Amino acid sequence: DRPHNPMVNAGAVVICALLKQGMNVADKFEYNQQKLKQLCGNEYISFNNSVFLSERQTADRNFALGYYMKENQCFPKGTNLHEILDFYFQLCSVELNCESGAVIGATLANGGICPTTGNKVLEPYCIRDTLSLMLSCGMYDYSGQFAFKVGLPGKSGVSGGIMLVVPNVMGIFMWSPPLDHYGNSVRGIQFCEDLVSNFNFHNYDNLRHTPRKKDPRVQTVDQQANMVVTLLFSAYNGDVTAIRRCALLGMDMSHADYDGRTALHVAAAEGHYPVVEFLLEKCKCSPTLVDRWGFMPIDDAKRFHHTKTQELLLAYMEKEKLKSSKEPVLLSSEEINA
Repeated sequence: DRPHNPMVNAGAVVICALLKQGMNVADKFEYNQQKLKQLCGNEYISFNNSVFLSERQTADRNFALGYYMKENQCFPKGTNLHEILDFYFQLCSVELNCESGAVIGATLANGGICPTTGNKVLEPYCIRDTLSLMLSCGMYDYSGQFAFKVGLPGKSGVSGGIMLVVPNVMGIFMWSPPLDHYGNSVRGIQFCEDLVSNFNFHNYDNLRHTPRKKDPRVQTVDQQANMVVTLLFSAYNGDVTAIRRCALLGMDMSHADYDGRTALHVAAAEGHYPVVEFLLEKCKCSPTLVDRWGFMPIDDAKRFHHTKTQELLLAYMEKEKLKSSKEPVLLSSEEINA
């Protein structure tokens, strides 16, 4: 008898009662705003007071649902229904733009890790459950048809916004106020349908035998070559921002050119300490990779007298050596019986 779906009014009100039960309404709202800030990578998030007042003024149905659920003991003990409904109306009045909505969608697509900051905001199982609900009931009464035609998790709002998530690829946010009789953006729905008609993003599209659809996830040889050039050129210039962008795009930061030289080799040879530190600390690049001549990054740093970079590489080489020495060694049956 209890609502379990946060995508409908009754379930959303119960979620508001369950969220941070020890906090007062003001602290709960601030907690929610901070969490949204993390999800959207510190893009624009605000609160629209006029929408809040309008929601509260036309809330007869939500009050009726609230009292019905309270009578059926759906709320935790001691719940103040009016405070919970006020909190619910506040959450209904949160304001964002297309950029912040797109980053939130991208965070959901990226397993809970914000792609612009690299911070882990939510656990992967939370993302899985959220996307499952968005796929099955995120578009009001049109949800079934949307799952059939588009086959991607989406969430619409009566403001005319639609958030679309392509898992492991990207998040999209679109806004166009004209609504259909379901309460969804007409142009937004059309865009989603056109997207999956051109790209094989539908959940059940065949990734091998759909010749008329494009798959942007497949990388050609030219694309891979361009990625390596971009990575090595950024390392040569000491551009940490560009290196970070490459990492956020999911590039293999240990990619090497035809000489076997990686970004770490190039940055060490040029003495770009911040780049070397980022590659070792954040990207977990191995400091012991050798190029075609058998040189490691520390050899390049030593050759060009970059003492500080050399010391950093030496410290990480010792860490890697210590880590490998602690790993258990599996003996063969011949060694055991010897």
